[in-house]
Amino acid sequence: MWSLETFGRVRLSEYFYMREFLYSEIANFHERQNIPDNPDLAVERGRAFCTELLDPLEETFGRVAVRSGLRSADLNRFGNENKLNCARNDFPGECHIWDNPQHAIAGASIVIPWFADQYQQGRDWRDLAWWIHDHLPYSEQWFFPKLCALNLSWEPQPRRTISSYIAPRGKLLAAGADPTEPLELRQERYEDFPPFRGLRLAPQPKMERQ
Repeated sequence: MWSLETFGRVRLSEYFYMREFLYSEIANFHERQNIPDNPDLAVERGRAFCTELLDPLEETFGRVAVRSGLRSADLNRFGNENKLNCARNDFPGECHIWDNPQHAIAGASIVIPWFADQYQQGRDWRDLAWWIHDHLPYSEQWFFPKLCALNLSWEPQPRRTISSYIAPRGKLLAAGADPTEPLELRQERYEDFPPFRGLRLAPQPKMERQ
């Protein structure tokens, strides 16, 4: 059995530890636990998500803030049933249940402060969306108006979709579709972005359970 203390200390990547993804306002306010049913599976997928997507973002833009990370299946079901902005557990794009036995996926709602400052001054959210599309092996991006937060997800076979609640609302890129803008125009959007910096962390040793 994992102890919760040991589970929270698991290092997922160069910059991220499991504890950062366990905090939940829903769990705290409603006094419910947020512990995955299969911690080993959550760690495996969380490591892929952080290493492939979040670490390059932090390397390039600086601090990445996690707004909503892992949810246990029980907590996510509670959030959905009580209309707390949680998708159904069986929804294919529900990225917060990292240990879903039916669907390999991991993700989080994040804010990139470097871009949020520019967004609040009127910058187009699509500048960041196309940068992520051209640099990272994401599965889904879904943007929200507050601070230009986005749900970003990893899957072994990424769907590569982009959607937004920010104008222009709707789906910017459907699964399997070609980008709606040619590469040259996309690159012009983010030509002032910091140079891309990606890294690959050596595999982390398994932590002993307590």
